Amino acid sequence: MPDPSAQSPANPDLDAMLAKVLGKDTAPAPGAPDAPARPSADIEVDPSAQRCGFVAIIGKPNVGKSTLLNALVGQKVSITSRKAQTTRHRITGIRTVGPTQFVFVDTPGFQTRHGNALNRALNKTVLGAVNDVDLILFVVEAGRFNLADAKALSALPPKVPVMLVANKFDLVHRRGDLAPWLRSMQERHPFAEFVPMSAKAPRDIQRLFAICEKYLPQQPWMHDPDDLTDRSERFMASEMVREKLFRLTGDELPYTSTVVIDKFEEEGALRRIAATIVVEREGHKGMVIGEKGEKLKRIGTEARQELEKLWDCKVFLELWVKVRSGWADDDARVRSFGYE
Repeated sequence: MPDPSAQSPANPDLDAMLAKVLGKDTAPAPGAPDAPARPSADIEVDPSAQRCGFVAIIGKPNVGKSTLLNALVGQKVSITSRKAQTTRHRITGIRTVGPTQFVFVDTPGFQTRHGNALNRALNKTVLGAVNDVDLILFVVEAGRFNLADAKALSALPPKVPVMLVANKFDLVHRRGDLAPWLRSMQERHPFAEFVPMSAKAPRDIQRLFAICEKYLPQQPWMHDPDDLTDRSERFMASEMVREKLFRLTGDELPYTSTVVIDKFEEEGALRRIAATIVVEREGHKGMVIGEKGEKLKRIGTEARQELEKLWDCKVFLELWVKVRSGWADDDARVRSFGYE
């Protein structure tokens, strides 16, 4: 891991950072492509010129971390929804750009409510991810900072360089008003860099790669250049079902619902999957199944289509719904459902 004191100043030049926030020096060089291309696996890069390192993406729930990870990887590897606590696991996304391989780690939003076994496990995942990385991207909404942001910021280790990513910058109408906010943020933490951006803008993603690259050590790549994630297909199947569950039930269904894969079989270009949606109350079961089973059918159809697109193969998906009262506050059951 590089020495952060050698990589970034303790007190960055606020004038330069303000220039970025006020709209200067935010675009890539003229003629630059909108997004970096993924290198072909048959293109060799001299190992002595390679860089590789871990970049953790940290922030409060629902601030755009998973959207950012998917944009950085160039394909969907982390599920998204408007419901808080959507991301529950340490998700690794891999992107190789030129001689540099970025290993991005998306984490659950740092939990400040619901002190149950599930949320204790989620916070443990966050804390475990940030102590062994080369760079941290601390994601906030541009111009905003509340108690949940402060709690997430307080969890960061002191010896890892932290970059402030001001997401949703495109929604800020009066950029000059951000100057006091930026100064207050620098008083809260000695950020190595300030990056105003939108996770949905390809040119901003390209610029973020260039900024992050210098913080990664020179060392051989850890993964094949075509790899997207180190997570298994079985894991991705459970995540896709859970995403559709949350998206299609909205705020009606409590965040404690989860998905367990009961069967995962590969038959050539076919995947046979059986999964159980676990809810805490009998009433929640009805919400998931819907009238005449239509809601459950739609969840299964959309998850299957997403998986077929991701894997480029045929998927047969069977879903069940079971009630497990109080599972989210039972440490043993939380672990049995795959939460660390």
